[in-house]
Amino acid sequence: MKRVATIQMASGPNVGANLTEAGRLIGKAVDAGVELVVLPENFAFLGAADRDQLKLCEKPGEGPIQRFLSEQADKHRVWLVGGTVPMSTDDNSHIRAACIVFNDKGEQVGRYDKVHLFDVHLEENEETYHESATIEPGSQITVLDTPFGRLGLAICYDLRFPELFRRMVDEEVDVFAIPAAFTAITGKAHWEPLVRARAIENLSYILASAQGGYHVSGRETYGHSMIVDPWGAVIDELPNGSGVVIADLDLERIRNIRRNFPVLEHRKIPCNLKK
Repeated sequence: MKRVATIQMASGPNVGANLTEAGRLIGKAVDAGVELVVLPENFAFLGAADRDQLKLCEKPGEGPIQRFLSEQADKHRVWLVGGTVPMSTDDNSHIRAACIVFNDKGEQVGRYDKVHLFDVHLEENEETYHESATIEPGSQITVLDTPFGRLGLAICYDLRFPELFRRMVDEEVDVFAIPAAFTAITGKAHWEPLVRARAIENLSYILASAQGGYHVSGRETYGHSMIVDPWGAVIDELPNGSGVVIADLDLERIRNIRRNFPVLEHRKIPCNLKK
């Protein structure tokens, strides 16, 4: 058994305050015996406008947010999935939304750049989001060998694209970590069904870490950070507010389910349709 945690926050525009809160929650998780912690999307900064992130973007291996993550991982001897960090690109008008993973020595061992960008209009409250105006999409999956099994990374809107998860399952993933900041409207309608569906169809654990609360921008995020087992059962969940969600991963349970219910081996993709 490996004890893991997802952290839920309601981050704002003050990076220092957000890092202090993240550090407090990481410490709380470690006190409970956790060995892997997943932070939410935009854990270090969630400002009034997406363009505000351009002022905070960091170069690989440099900057206060990456330094914080490395120091926390090393200090607590814990693996840390660092939510998202705004990372520099060749285009000064765009960043990459990067999920960076540190091992229990504080060493960076992996990075995933968000592939699917949230460009939508929500009629219910006339909210419009246009991530591609400031975020450059990634193009590669990331799967890592860890003490917690094969770990695949996805970010928020990626959750709606099952083919991304199938591609990672081809790389023998056991556990998915998904930092997120779902809106209250889309979260209420789709968050839990999507999280549980990704667990069920891939017979994998899902560690879903979310923003949950009201933000300076006027945005409300849904929360409901959760850990879901390979059969789709929600092991633990935090509806709203800041806090920690904790569960024990049983890698042998994954093996048993996949052996007895070999749905992944039954996948067939027809070459064409009969007319």
